[in-house]
Amino acid sequence: MAQTSGDSGLQMRGVSKRFGPIRALEDAHFEVRPGEVMALLGENGAGKSTLVKILSGIYQCDEGEITLDGEPLDPSTPRKAEQAGIAVVQQHFSLVNPMTVAENIFLGHPRSGHFWSPRRLGRRAAPFLELVGLADLDPACAVGTLSVAERQLIELARLLAREARILILDEPTAALSDAECERVKAVVRSLSDRDHSIVYVTHRLDEVFELADRVTVFRNGRSQEPVEVSDLDVDSLVERIIGRPLEEMYPPRGSSFGEEVFAVEGLDTLGLRAPVGFTVRAGEIVGLAGQLGSGITPVMEALGGARPITAGTLRLGGEEVAVHSPRSALKAGIAYCSSDRQRDGVFLTRPAIENVSAPALEAVSPGGWVSRRREVELGEHVYDTFGVQPRRLTLKVGKLSGGNQQKVALGKWLSARPRVLLAEAPTVGVDVGARAEIYTQLRKLADDGLAIVLASWDMQEVLGMADRVLTFYKGAVVSSLQAHEADPAAVLRDITHPEEART
Repeated sequence: MAQTSGDSGLQMRGVSKRFGPIRALEDAHFEVRPGEVMALLGENGAGKSTLVKILSGIYQCDEGEITLDGEPLDPSTPRKAEQAGIAVVQQHFSLVNPMTVAENIFLGHPRSGHFWSPRRLGRRAAPFLELVGLADLDPACAVGTLSVAERQLIELARLLAREARILILDEPTAALSDAECERVKAVVRSLSDRDHSIVYVTHRLDEVFELADRVTVFRNGRSQEPVEVSDLDVDSLVERIIGRPLEEMYPPRGSSFGEEVFAVEGLDTLGLRAPVGFTVRAGEIVGLAGQLGSGITPVMEALGGARPITAGTLRLGGEEVAVHSPRSALKAGIAYCSSDRQRDGVFLTRPAIENVSAPALEAVSPGGWVSRRREVELGEHVYDTFGVQPRRLTLKVGKLSGGNQQKVALGKWLSARPRVLLAEAPTVGVDVGARAEIYTQLRKLADDGLAIVLASWDMQEVLGMADRVLTFYKGAVVSSLQAHEADPAAVLRDITHPEEART
């Protein structure tokens, strides 16, 4: 149970931060008590990241005061923040894969010493591994051999080894399966019970209701009053975040569809245990629902040319097409937007406008020279479609918010004028406001005749967007049904424990 003393824990009052003419934070207030899980929510660009970077010593606030247990706090550098007991688990890991678990836990530790044998270092790491539920993990194994969930927990163990009192967790379950999420959430509860203060940044609202004691929402750089989770429901929380009701999240489904555009017959690839087949009509969104490891990613990668097809036939407009690489898929009219935008969705170090033109270089480079005018025209098309502000098209994609990065990752494929769009987890790591925009634009693209295959681990997303749903479990299709007739409980059962429904 969190302490309630007015001076206990971390408090930020009247904090402001500007970047030139842009006000990232304006008179923001934030607090977290010992033993409390405080959810920090808001749309991308609302100020959450700036707040976290001020607390972790990356940025310094222009105005305001920060106190810890009533005493002034100056986290003006990462070292000072760490010395004060503030630590951040970033969304993207900072572990060194070739090094051992124990070496990663104590890497850069101020008291790690110079000469530690692997055995001694392993013994020293053991208590911290136990705290995060990894007591059975060999501290001498290489981090690169571990699952995503295990690496996430090792990030937590690193912070505990530094005696962190305030843990800031940035999207800790964004890339995890349901089972892996449960491991991380169990550790969060355990750390809260040990009086650690947890700042939990997430876009998964179900986790807020499972874990958090209170919620602080940021909008347009300003903080709202913290609210007890017990006083909220999903509808009211979404409305606080985006300023409009939840019903407006998903656009109306399509009412009429054209001819069959895409047919998948007997598709087999590594990661499936049974062939897959389905069709998509013009204007239709077909959803593939399943957990991580269910088979939906192998299907999407195979259709997009990123994974070899071992059997089956693909037909586009009734004609058979050969897909053996992303380039051949795109040439055939199939565009694949991966779920991992930072790895293979965008060029982070290049301007957004260059990302947009990348799939259509021939169209923007007559005679082998890139035409800036044509690039700008394509960029404006993405702006018109996905709402990326024109001034952001000249920025490096790595400098954009997660929502704008995802808009670029999706929108760039439109420059190739595909007939089929494969969108895998199109809103992973994206706030609810940007989600609503992406959903609206995907439906508009479908209404204009594009055939869309949407694969997601978010059941609500699939049921909210798809016209027809295929459920997957352990590499095989379990059911195919019309989305508007689907029972959410039955779909959840199909993607988690379908055997129970068959017994």
